[in-house]
Amino acid sequence: RPVQRKSLAQQAAEQFKISISMACLIFNVSQTCYRYKALLKEENVQIAEWLIKLSNENKTWGFKLCYLYLRNVKGYGWNHKRIYRIYKELELNLRIKPNKRIKREQPETLAVPTAKNESWSMDFMHDQLSDGRSYRVHNVIDDYNRESLDILVDFSLPAERVLRGLNQLIEWRGKPKHIRSDNGPEYISDLMKEWCDQHDIEHIFTQPGNPQQNAYVERFNRTVRYECL
Repeated sequence: RPVQRKSLAQQAAEQFKISISMACLIFNVSQTCYRYKALLKEENVQIAEWLIKLSNENKTWGFKLCYLYLRNVKGYGWNHKRIYRIYKELELNLRIKPNKRIKREQPETLAVPTAKNESWSMDFMHDQLSDGRSYRVHNVIDDYNRESLDILVDFSLPAERVLRGLNQLIEWRGKPKHIRSDNGPEYISDLMKEWCDQHDIEHIFTQPGNPQQNAYVERFNRTVRYECL
């Protein structure tokens, strides 16, 4: 930092009896900076004490809240650049809020089906029309050959609408042994549970925070978004 280089230049000039111009040249400090004496040093000490106090008492406060408190609550007329310079010198801008460690279960491996209608995957997508209205897309694919079985598009797709589409799909395609989805509200509803029990279909849910367990339909979603939407 310039302050540290200035201090080293002053120390070298006093200890080794070299000229000020030579000391400034060695430590890359201008002679103006070398001879400059900080004014209002007592006020700077007061600002530093306030910043340390506010930072210790209010752990979530950053520079802006400290500055607004000193200006609007305490009524000090200190410039924000001056306060921020002292804030950085105290290294209060390097405070890091520790992240909470989330303990995750060991993700299960993605099963590879060996025949058609053994496993289906389904998932929702969201997009907007040119007038700003939002709509939803519900994709269903066969995990064996990644075949797109059904794509529902509507402004609203509640659980009843999803089940009606699945019933139509079963009439045409036949029912699968199990079906995979995430933990969306439409999938964890009682209607979906009753439907799976009625058709003797195992409903497999992905673990929270592990979208790779539904990788087949997630990859298909990308194709739909970039090639169609």
